[in-house]
Amino acid sequence: MSDTDGKKTLGLRGGGARPGNVKQSFSHGRTKNVVVETKRKRVVVPKPGAGKSGSGVATAGDPSRRPAGISDAEMERRLKAVQAAKAREVEEAAAREAEEKARAEERERRRAEIEEKERVEREREESLKAKAEEDARRKEEAEAAAKAAAAPAEEPVVARPTSTKAPEAAPRKQQDRDRDNNNKRGGKGGEDNRRSGKLTLNQALSGGEGGRQRSMAAMKRKQERARQKAMGGSVEREKVVRDVQLPEAIVVSELANRMAERVGEVVKALMNNGMMVTQNQTIDADTAELIIEEFGHKVVRVSDADVEDVIKEVEDDDKDLKSRPPVITIMGHVDHGKTSLLDAIRNAKVVAGEAGGITQHIGAYQVKTDGGQVLSFLDTPGHAAFTSMRSRGAQVTDIVVLVVAADDAVMPQTIEAINHAKAAEVPMIVAINKIDRPAADPDKVRTDLLQHEVIVEKMSGDVQDVEVSAITGQGLDELLEAIALQAEILELKANPDRAAQGAVIEAQLDVGRGPVATVLIQNGTLHQGDIFVVGEQYGKVRALIDDQGNRVKEAGPSVPVEVLGLNGTPEAGDVLNVTSTEAQAREIAAYRENAAKDKRAAAGAATTLEQLMANAKADENVSELPILVKADVQGSAEAIVQAMEKIGNDEVRVRVLHSGVGAITETDVGLAEASGAPIMGFNVRANASARNTANQKSVEIRYYSVIYDLVDDVKAAASGLLSAEIRENFIGYATIKEVFKVTGVGKVAGCLVTEGVARRSAGVRLLRDNVVIHEGTLKTLKRFKDEVAEVQSGQECGMAFENYDDIRADDVIEIFEREEITRTLS
Repeated sequence: MSDTDGKKTLGLRGGGARPGNVKQSFSHGRTKNVVVETKRKRVVVPKPGAGKSGSGVATAGDPSRRPAGISDAEMERRLKAVQAAKAREVEEAAAREAEEKARAEERERRRAEIEEKERVEREREESLKAKAEEDARRKEEAEAAAKAAAAPAEEPVVARPTSTKAPEAAPRKQQDRDRDNNNKRGGKGGEDNRRSGKLTLNQALSGGEGGRQRSMAAMKRKQERARQKAMGGSVEREKVVRDVQLPEAIVVSELANRMAERVGEVVKALMNNGMMVTQNQTIDADTAELIIEEFGHKVVRVSDADVEDVIKEVEDDDKDLKSRPPVITIMGHVDHGKTSLLDAIRNAKVVAGEAGGITQHIGAYQVKTDGGQVLSFLDTPGHAAFTSMRSRGAQVTDIVVLVVAADDAVMPQTIEAINHAKAAEVPMIVAINKIDRPAADPDKVRTDLLQHEVIVEKMSGDVQDVEVSAITGQGLDELLEAIALQAEILELKANPDRAAQGAVIEAQLDVGRGPVATVLIQNGTLHQGDIFVVGEQYGKVRALIDDQGNRVKEAGPSVPVEVLGLNGTPEAGDVLNVTSTEAQAREIAAYRENAAKDKRAAAGAATTLEQLMANAKADENVSELPILVKADVQGSAEAIVQAMEKIGNDEVRVRVLHSGVGAITETDVGLAEASGAPIMGFNVRANASARNTANQKSVEIRYYSVIYDLVDDVKAAASGLLSAEIRENFIGYATIKEVFKVTGVGKVAGCLVTEGVARRSAGVRLLRDNVVIHEGTLKTLKRFKDEVAEVQSGQECGMAFENYDDIRADDVIEIFEREEITRTLS
């Protein structure tokens, strides 16, 4: 059976076809022949005389040469279109030729510019080389002349060649000429050399030319070294030997910084010594000493405490001292009008912003008098809980204004303020306030002050006293005059042209600004950008804000400012010192933090096992009320903690688990839940997550804005832990006349109630010769044969004791009742 049986031959329509066979191959060795036809390409040969037509009109008019069905007008339009297309082609070709010519001219111009630049650069380099050779030749001639003058008799001076580098100059110049000729020659080689220093896109994507290339900075350094070498300068810089201060432990990067070496080189040296460390790891002093010696520097070992030596007490020269404003602290009892008095001086409503109308923070303000003198005021709280804050106010002040209400006289906090002023050894001015009230008695105030060794001028003393009224403004001018007079006597001066030093009056954690400290500058000038250390914290001054809320660039002596840029909240009362570097500030802060931690650990730890057991036994019978305290500023938190420590007695005490500054967080709620403590928020609130967690875990959060309320609530809660006081009330006495034995009951005493009344529910004691031999309860109380509840005085009755039979005639029975009395903490 043939492969072509029943199949039609594949072919193409049209004439001129010729058959052919195609062999197809399949899998498993099968093949198949297919018959196909191929068609030749038609070639049109023009007839003779076809190109001799004279014009389009003649062609259009000749019917034999025109395609069938096309009119004369259509044929004419077609011819015109062909002619227009040919004209456009000619124009485009001319434009292309002009563009190519312009491009060639631009390339030639650029090539000429580049060659000109290279020629100028070569001429400059040749002039530099010639100058260097000339300088070297002159130097050699001078040295030779000096040697000849020094030793004329030893040997004759041999004339040196004009330049030792002259033989080398010729080959170099020849090489430069060859390179110039190569650059000027066209062709592929010249183009490659001309673009050899440029990075193409393909090279950047494919990582050509060896992958990683030298940086631009490295190329510049190389060119600088070559230029210095050509100018005759020294390429290698001289090694500087440094004295490296080495503490007990140091970070690798800081060690490299102190040696002025590269961090990578120091890490490499440590790795060579078998220590695989990074630049952020800490190494001990012995290892660091080996590395320092390996780099050729000198080691200066310092202890941890030596980091504080950078803060030096500089004795200022008298010529550098300039007058500074006095710092006045307003002190006195609660509600005696301290803030209102300062309010009247400042013409501002400060007291309106304090909860309950009492000051709960130290406020620092500057006031300019009518005479042009600037006064810095510190307004301290008068409540007993703020004793430590008032103490800090007295430490930084120059003058104390003691405010005493004329209708209230001297009170406990007034006495404390007097003691603080005396301890700080600062002069005092007594402002007798509220003289506008009907009950005002200024003379009583002066008399009461005598008891505390404060003798005013009216009583022939040396303490100035002024009668003022914050409401009417009476006596304010006299008070300012007294302050100015006292300041003039003190001759207050400071050096503003030195590193700043100041005291933290108050500190708080602001949500938007971070830790903020109110600082009173005592010496020097604090500038924006200064690096400082304050207590256990450090930072860089990001912004300075004065008492009016305005941003300032600097703050001089006796100026209170808010400082932004701390890494944490400092303690109120800490000293601020400006340092030269951030590393110094960080070291000092870390040292102080570790020292404070060790001090707290030593204070809380028992030194011996006996002391530990004694403390545990003492605490066994003491009930504790744990609380958490969060306040808006550091001073308030500290004052609240001190107030909590004073609450309690031998049976109950308040334990502050944690105190801090800022909003109540979820961490605080977790700590409160674990210890079963409430959270006391003073002028702060809990965030949303903390509120939700507190609701889920039933943690109590209380908010306060007045410290009185907080202290009273904690006292009431602590009083609930006190055991009730048991008081005994004696209600009667009975004398045993005779003792009877009754079957089933035991001994029964026949008694006569001699005083008061005998009740069965009451407690009894049996007295023999006025000595208590038994205390218990009555088993039975009978009048004749009936059981009765009580027996009045003068009547007889029968009594039997519960579980006690040793009773005799003439014994006395004492009858009493117990009463529970709830106790409270004073």
